[in-house]
Amino acid sequence: MDNLLLAFGLTVFAGLSTGIGSALAFFTKKTNKKFLSLTLGFSAGVMIYVSMIEIFAKAQGALISELGEKVGSWITVISFFGGMFVIALIDKLIPSFENPHEIHTVEKARAPQDVKMDKENKSLMRMGVFTALAVAIHNFPEGFATLISAIKDPALGVSIAIAVAIHNIPEGIAVSIPVFYATGSRKKAFQYSFLSGLAEPVGAIVGYLLLAPIMTDMVFGIVFAAVGGIMVFISLDQLLPTAREYGEHHLSIYGLVMGMIVMAVSLLLFM
Repeated sequence: MDNLLLAFGLTVFAGLSTGIGSALAFFTKKTNKKFLSLTLGFSAGVMIYVSMIEIFAKAQGALISELGEKVGSWITVISFFGGMFVIALIDKLIPSFENPHEIHTVEKARAPQDVKMDKENKSLMRMGVFTALAVAIHNFPEGFATLISAIKDPALGVSIAIAVAIHNIPEGIAVSIPVFYATGSRKKAFQYSFLSGLAEPVGAIVGYLLLAPIMTDMVFGIVFAAVGGIMVFISLDQLLPTAREYGEHHLSIYGLVMGMIVMAVSLLLFM
């Protein structure tokens, strides 16, 4: 029960970090693109390393113990790429112009004092609402991934939650900027950003309630392998491209390597 409460708390922390992005858009004058590029690369490094080295291995161990070495290994690989397929399908269903992983900077969050809801602003408002929806859909499986990881290994869950939280900061900016520009209201922009982040703990709760009654070592192994696939796909499809857009190519790679090193050392320290 203690692990469950900690795991849920971590998903709330990770999800609501979209609010940090929203706050940055309103209270800073300039985007530190180099810092964002480095931290997004770092987040990708953490996710990729932990997925390939830790999560995949633990999922494979659970499935081999239940199904034998050959079948267990095959199911692990199928589940891993199945997780990638699921998140890719979700991404595909979201129109590209409403995808939250385009570059957004705080310099854009400069709305006029007296905003009228003309045709252009209605379009911006629609864009903000759909971006919030897109972020919520993306956050749903991320919340479940964070929860499952933290239940299995709290230290692992903390690392993943921090990586997901970093990932969610630019999403908060992406949601808040069009809403703020359309309405001139910081409050409304923050609310949409905040609500989109709530999908993370909601996804965790729904996933847990659906799987808790049938959770065996075999089900855990399949789900955990799929979680690894989801996180690798998010890193390669979303985090690294966004990191490169915000800064220099080398910065995102330096961040990636740093994330891998930090994750590797932390796993060794908690052995």
